[in-house]
Amino acid sequence: MDQQHHELWITELFNNYLAGVANAILSAAGLPVHDRPWDNFMTMQILVAVILMLVAALVRMTLSVDRPGTIQQTFESIYDFLRGQTEEVIGHHGPKYLAFAGTMFLFILFGNLIGIIPGFESPTMFVYVPCGCALATFVYYNLHGLREQGPLRYLAHFAGPVLWLAPLMLPIEIISHLARPLSLTVRLYANMFAGEMVTLVFLGMVPLAVPAVFMGLHAFVALLQAYIFTVLTMIYIGGAVAHEEH
Repeated sequence: MDQQHHELWITELFNNYLAGVANAILSAAGLPVHDRPWDNFMTMQILVAVILMLVAALVRMTLSVDRPGTIQQTFESIYDFLRGQTEEVIGHHGPKYLAFAGTMFLFILFGNLIGIIPGFESPTMFVYVPCGCALATFVYYNLHGLREQGPLRYLAHFAGPVLWLAPLMLPIEIISHLARPLSLTVRLYANMFAGEMVTLVFLGMVPLAVPAVFMGLHAFVALLQAYIFTVLTMIYIGGAVAHEEH
């Protein structure tokens, strides 16, 4: 696999000791094997997933009703905020979709922020990762739309409110839905790639104090982009299961 960026130390470890695992997966999928099959975006998103699981395990082990710790309070605040957003955007049945939306939010947020740490890169600055998240969202909301409304009723809303508009509305709706993964991908990828590049450029040109300002801005953009992606996911889910609210 072509390396578009320098190989991170964690990617080097994966390629040195786990290349066989990656090549076995490539062979099973009918794809050509490589001497160094792991790329930075692969190892970084694996690391993000592992960090999230470890944090979840830590929060689970330290749960307390009487004396909640800082981490517990932080995640309770995130949960309350996201739950409120699902109820506001999707409706009173919104919390049933919170598991997916919340997981997407945390994965993207941690993936965006990890690039601030020296020696790491944000996996979301590689187009493959935002594209994967966008496709997961596309499949998720369409599957739930089909499940909640039934195939015929769900597909019927693509035809518009009245039958005579169907020839016009059907291609418009199909193009609109197919454009959603592209929009989600480009928005997240472009913002994170640009933020990462600006920070790296200033780190190499000026003293640390100035890049620190851009690192703070990068952290804000990371949070904002995770929120925007999650809210758009909720909007798409809400549109797919809208009959529950009417």
